[in-house]
Amino acid sequence: MVTLGFLIALEIAARHYGMPGPIVTQAQEVIIAPKSGFLLYASMALMMVVLTWKQRLVAAGAAIGIDLIFLLVRWATDTKVTEGHPFGNGALWVILGCAVIAVTRRTGQERVLLLKGVGLGLLLVTGRKTGDAWLLITSKARPTVLDQYVATADHALGDPSWLVGQIVTATGPIGARFLDAIYTQLPVAAVAVAVYQLRKVAVERRFPGHHLVRTFLVIGLLGPGIYMIFPVVGPIFAYGADGGHWALANLWPDTPPPIGTPHHMTFDEITPRNCMPSLHTAWATAIFIHSRKGPRILQFAGAFWLVATLGATLGFGYHYGADIIAGVVFTLTIEAALRSLDRGWDRSGIQLVAYGTAVFAALLVSYRYLSVEMAGHPWVFGPLLILATASVIYGYVRTTRLWDPKAAPVQQPEPQPELV
Repeated sequence: MVTLGFLIALEIAARHYGMPGPIVTQAQEVIIAPKSGFLLYASMALMMVVLTWKQRLVAAGAAIGIDLIFLLVRWATDTKVTEGHPFGNGALWVILGCAVIAVTRRTGQERVLLLKGVGLGLLLVTGRKTGDAWLLITSKARPTVLDQYVATADHALGDPSWLVGQIVTATGPIGARFLDAIYTQLPVAAVAVAVYQLRKVAVERRFPGHHLVRTFLVIGLLGPGIYMIFPVVGPIFAYGADGGHWALANLWPDTPPPIGTPHHMTFDEITPRNCMPSLHTAWATAIFIHSRKGPRILQFAGAFWLVATLGATLGFGYHYGADIIAGVVFTLTIEAALRSLDRGWDRSGIQLVAYGTAVFAALLVSYRYLSVEMAGHPWVFGPLLILATASVIYGYVRTTRLWDPKAAPVQQPEPQPELV
């Protein structure tokens, strides 16, 4: 009920600004071409963790068959897909069909389990739609941005967005397309890790207490609230060509901005204020954390996705270095809170969450009120920022290792006296 109330409130807020909200945009994709067919199929894969292998094959075949029908109808009616993907409707139909089956054909625990699977799949899709609505609201509700403050503070970190931007530019269109694919398909990578974590649900008939999807959804829920408190559009808009006449200057990625006295700057009502913290970094960090207990190939994929996402967020000029480290601290704090909620709060969990929250708040306050001092003394503040982030990482690793169950020692058989 809380989730439904939140979605309705967001729908009303989006309507206030003349745009459809997450409920309407999701309902439209039952018929129109979806914004991301890959995401819908990934959501269906997440839902299918509660199904048997036979049921999964039937569901996948039904989704592909429905998509083929949609393609034939669009071809027969000469309907062009100008935005989004020409596939994915079938996956959404299957998810909704499983919800109908759960209500009409299942009872008891089996109904609950199937509805949980449907809810998991729909939450991933709805989370994406909710994020889109939030981005619209930030651009309308926050006419001024704080990019000058963050860019000034970023001098303490060596202006990493400008450095990585030059490297990505030097790789040409091939490197840019590769990083763009990594950046845009982050939810698909999350589903791969989540499906591994939930692989035993169909056999055990229950979900584990904590998994990646929970962290993903909480990051998406809390992150936009920080956008409203600390609105930032990013280097490519505030200091680059994409900002048009709203940009302070066309400097990114060739020339770092000069050190001066930062001010609030007015920006357009279209560009999302979605930089602080970097949620792409936050999500990629969550994928990395949850992939650590998987097989070696999943661990490699999690590490690769984190590094590639960092390269894309900085190299495309979407984020400053200050956003990146804030995103890491943000994720570790949320992950610690969710794990504490699952296992039961104790002193170590409370201390870790409180410390992460304090460091995150200190980062935002320092970016806003100490940016000039940070730029003037980079050899002091740069290491301090890295040290603060590293301290949260160390605290998380140290504490969660104590939480992990210890493997029982193998009992060695006692030596028996030899027969003479």
